[in-house]
Amino acid sequence: MQEPLLGAEGRDYDTFPEGPQSPGPGARPGVLQSKKVFLATFAAVLGNFSFGYALVYTSPVIPALERSSDPDLRLTKTQASWFGSIFTLGAAAGGLSAMLLNDLLGRKLSIMFSAVPSAIGYALMAGAQGLWMLLLGRMLTGFAGGLTAACIPVYVSEIAPPGVRGALGATPQLMAVFGSLSLYALGLLLPWRWLAVAGEGPVFIMVLLLSFMPNSPRFLLSRGREEEALRALTWLRHTADTQDVRWEFEQIQNNVQRQSSRVSLAEVRDPHMYRPILIALLMRFLQQLTGITPILVYLQPIFDSTAVLLPPEDDAAIVGAVRLLSVLIAALTMDLAGRKVLLFVSATIMFAANLTLGLYVRFGPRALAHNGTVGLENMPLGGTEQPLATPTSYLTLVPLLATMFFIMGYAMGWGPITWLLMSEILPLRARGVASGLCVLVSWLTAFALTKSFLLVENAFGLQVPFFFFAAICLVSLVFTGCCVPETKGRSLEQIESYFRTGRRSFLH
Repeated sequence: MQEPLLGAEGRDYDTFPEGPQSPGPGARPGVLQSKKVFLATFAAVLGNFSFGYALVYTSPVIPALERSSDPDLRLTKTQASWFGSIFTLGAAAGGLSAMLLNDLLGRKLSIMFSAVPSAIGYALMAGAQGLWMLLLGRMLTGFAGGLTAACIPVYVSEIAPPGVRGALGATPQLMAVFGSLSLYALGLLLPWRWLAVAGEGPVFIMVLLLSFMPNSPRFLLSRGREEEALRALTWLRHTADTQDVRWEFEQIQNNVQRQSSRVSLAEVRDPHMYRPILIALLMRFLQQLTGITPILVYLQPIFDSTAVLLPPEDDAAIVGAVRLLSVLIAALTMDLAGRKVLLFVSATIMFAANLTLGLYVRFGPRALAHNGTVGLENMPLGGTEQPLATPTSYLTLVPLLATMFFIMGYAMGWGPITWLLMSEILPLRARGVASGLCVLVSWLTAFALTKSFLLVENAFGLQVPFFFFAAICLVSLVFTGCCVPETKGRSLEQIESYFRTGRRSFLH
């Protein structure tokens, strides 16, 4: 049975009660207390909207560019793999930059800074006259996405009260999904250049709104700006009296003071420091190995290469809508069901979906005649393959349904909860650097998968990646059971004290 997040008394540890601790008689919990937190969260997660939009930009654009009449923009298989995957290289660089910017500029200013490469990247893709402009624009939007991916979850977790942190922790993933769905929907209406133009809007709205939001009280306290931190916390808790937040402020202040110095290499060897970092890193690694990024990036081309009943662009839009609905369900249940239950359910659904997709591709009807002997360098996407086979039965709904279940499973657990747990369990003293490291590892893994996906498909068949992703989902189930702690209803200070005890029980 999952042991509650409680600990024994000790020199650096306060026993946690079974329910959330009361902040004192003057506090006003509930929705009213969180209204301004919701506003600040919305302003920040607009950066995730742009991230989700940019991530799947290639899904409708690759089929359009394969048919381009301009030889400078027409993509071969290898060029398409670079166009799809270079975003993840940019995201890795953004995560690496976040290791510095998160603690140097602060969470809020780092998110606002991401607007610069994002706006430039969209402009380059909108006015692209050659492949290099497409690739550079894609890399810049990836850099912005990697930066926001490391900064936004930390900002949201540090401003949210424990009672709504699970729900708010799902909003970065929710907005990324909404951004992806918006791209799929607009892809049915707009040419590919105007899709890039439309991506500029949320970036400017994010900067405008964030300019009125406070910085994280924890970050301000770490910089010795106590009065500003108290004002920020008072504003976020929607109260005019600083006494209403005094208990919470003192808890945060004590934790920040205890960890005011930077982490040394010797301290990293301490279990209470490396265990949460290692758990967060492995979760981000496994999250990518489930196949989410290549499936999203190449969603429409995947449907193009399988026998499907509906047009591929309609399938992509349907999957985007299912993904949005699933993240909404996760946001509503995360603070009720708990993190681990949703992770188990998520990995199980993804395993079944990936296995089904692999079996369908291997034994089901063929849409294209596979030709593994044609050179990748000179073969346009769809240029030498036979035309799509005419679907003859409802069996051809399997790819759509399996992909919908995969996206549903991911969006209910391993999507939002991985981001949330990263921001919850990382030690405050190492949170800025460690979150950037997590994003770096995540996107380097995504680059390797996305770059190789089309090449592996061409050499061995589309079923091979899906069988690999299914195996990783089984590994994720074991990892969740052995290593992931339950953090539902606990403050960040309680979670950190929990790891500090050095007990092994959090693994069970």
